[in-house]
Amino acid sequence: MPTYRSGLPQLGGALYLTDAGIETDLIFNKGIEIREFAAHTLLPDPAGRAALVDYFRRFLSLARDLGTGFVLDSQTWKAHTHWADDLQTTESELAQANHDAVEFIAGIRAEFVENAGPIVLNGLIGPRGDAYAPESAIAADEAENYHATQIGWLADTDVDMVTAMTFTQSTEAIGVVRAAVTAGLPIVVSFTVETDGSLPSGESLGAAIEAVDDATNGAAAYFMVNCAHPDHFAHVVGDTVWAHRIRGLRCNASRQSHAELDEAEVLDDGDAEELAEGYARLVEAMPWVNVFGGCCGSDLRHVTAIAQRVSS
Repeated sequence: MPTYRSGLPQLGGALYLTDAGIETDLIFNKGIEIREFAAHTLLPDPAGRAALVDYFRRFLSLARDLGTGFVLDSQTWKAHTHWADDLQTTESELAQANHDAVEFIAGIRAEFVENAGPIVLNGLIGPRGDAYAPESAIAADEAENYHATQIGWLADTDVDMVTAMTFTQSTEAIGVVRAAVTAGLPIVVSFTVETDGSLPSGESLGAAIEAVDDATNGAAAYFMVNCAHPDHFAHVVGDTVWAHRIRGLRCNASRQSHAELDEAEVLDDGDAEELAEGYARLVEAMPWVNVFGGCCGSDLRHVTAIAQRVSS
């Protein structure tokens, strides 16, 4: 049974961590091939599954050592039907992949039951299309109908919440929030932004958050920003009503644009201490933010530096 679905503990304001750029870490640092950048494809393979176990154990050990909570993600960012053809899979197989991914992270959580901070099981939901360069605008009703399928699969598991990760447009976010509300799941929306602080759709971050809240009566538990360097959006956040809805950050280690990252053949892992300083500056502007992890190019080194910096 879900442990925290009726009340997310991170809303209390204590420090919570997440993992980092799982795909870039495993591909570039560990030499593990991930088919179509879809991490759930590693689970059926013994070597891939072992790599995932090792990866998450290290982050949960960090949370244990620092006494923080942890938001533990399923590997389901691309486990939805938009990618079925690319992955050469069926809808029933994708449904099973979602169930298996949640069972997997539930098993990892059980290993760290003695951690002082809560471990929240989080089902990841990716956008319908390319998170760096969305192919087309998606209407809210269309997005609600589409994402209801994966959200339904996740609602049948032990996840405590879901996160719409790396979303690029407010209308799709509105739809996914509505679908989660219908399914009875707490949902977080994490937008990605370009180097100018605006969404790939061209919307400002503030306008996107306000649009989602206005259309859903503030139904999202909170918002996040991910897959962007702190320098890309530090200038647009501050002590505003919409910025108070942001509770989590999962930034890239690299300052490169989405287009540059998409073409990169080598990993830009930036500088862990410098990235941590960027987080610290964001926390100065938004001291209510309490959920911290990483995204592309980041790994355990970066999240460790971030955790140590923001906790001080």
